[in-house]
Amino acid sequence: MTAKLNFDKLDLQIIHEMLRDAEISYAELGKKLFVSGGTIHVRIKKLEEAGIVTGKKLCVNLKHLGYDITAFVGIFLEKSSLYDTVVKDLQKIPEIVRLNYTTGNYSIFLEIICKDINQLRMVLHDGLQAIKGIERTETFISLAEAFNRCVELA
Repeated sequence: MTAKLNFDKLDLQIIHEMLRDAEISYAELGKKLFVSGGTIHVRIKKLEEAGIVTGKKLCVNLKHLGYDITAFVGIFLEKSSLYDTVVKDLQKIPEIVRLNYTTGNYSIFLEIICKDINQLRMVLHDGLQAIKGIERTETFISLAEAFNRCVELA
């Protein structure tokens, strides 16, 4: 259960700044926001305890590491009641980096990152198609990503 947190302007400023640069030190962030580094530390700890901040991630340019294929897959389930079982099986496929339960045409919409088209074919054919409960899929290959950003906090 997440703790109840009363947000104020400082909490939102901290989140906003750390979304821009998660490596910023608490002391440096404190100077920027005109509070002590200790205050930043306490606020971040409260945000973590409330489940608002769930970690800090390193952003990597996957293209530079040879991951050239980004694909999106819409999944049609045989029955919506199979969602939890199918998700457990999908979690075993490391190339799937994001999965959403959706409304509309698809029951599940996911994002896949692969080094090449052969790896994508293996994920689709040997991975997805082997999962019981998946009726069929539709795959979309991304030609370019124009931008990827965090939500602007109001």
